[in-house]
Amino acid sequence: MSAVASPPPSLEARIHGLLPALSPAQARIAAEVLRDPAAVAGSTIGQLAARCGTSLPSVTRFCLALGLSGYAELRLTLAAESGRTSLSWERGTGSEVGPDDSLDDVLRTLLRADTRALEDTVASLDVDALGRAVRAISDARRIDLYAVAGSAAVAEDLRLRLHRIGRGASTWSDVHTALASSALLGTGDVAIGISHSGETLEVLEPVIRAGRQGATTVAITNYPRSPLARAAEIVLVTAARDVTFRTGGLSGRHAQMIVLDALYLGVAQRDYPSAERAFDATADAVADHRRRS
Repeated sequence: MSAVASPPPSLEARIHGLLPALSPAQARIAAEVLRDPAAVAGSTIGQLAARCGTSLPSVTRFCLALGLSGYAELRLTLAAESGRTSLSWERGTGSEVGPDDSLDDVLRTLLRADTRALEDTVASLDVDALGRAVRAISDARRIDLYAVAGSAAVAEDLRLRLHRIGRGASTWSDVHTALASSALLGTGDVAIGISHSGETLEVLEPVIRAGRQGATTVAITNYPRSPLARAAEIVLVTAARDVTFRTGGLSGRHAQMIVLDALYLGVAQRDYPSAERAFDATADAVADHRRRS
């Protein structure tokens, strides 16, 4: 049976991923597109440039940054995507939590944000890059994971999962120990940096050092033009949106986890019998410590 292809990533997801790297003029265009995509779809390039206080070439460069051929393709894509909902992207994704929202509204907002993050991450993920990362981890002599704060919990989860199938890895959240470990990596090793923003120095610095030592470097970030993405050999991009009081929050964590789960399962698949034996052995080792009714 042939695999079912994932739908292409939404234009909204691509815009949010590029926001930190856009020029001020392009950022104004992005804000207008996100605010009212249907109106932009019905506007000429001159009308959009005037509303955003920018030039026609800036609009064209914005389109090219999104991987589009030009403004005509932007309008066609916007018409197709905004036509699926009567709401603007900003309202439709429920990215904001107001002071007067009920707890029911808050829960629905979180559900929309997290569901959208997972769907857009799967749609936009580079499967070829994922496969290269799986092969590198599977064949690695040593595996280092660098992450801090909330991303550190996600990194630790991957470390434990890999350990269950016989693939030892180390998680480093302190920059001093991370740099010391990265200095000892080399060819045949893998360094994985996890950062929602892609700008966390405590993650970026050891990844750069590991790369200089000859290790294969993997970045997991929400922003494809971030410093971490530029520093890594393999880049796996999530597509989460921030919610009020929740910058880099659980939707970002969930998006990271689906990428890491795919890495873990891909590694397990490459040597299924060995992974199965290791998993069964570790499960058996703790079986007596499970409370029985």
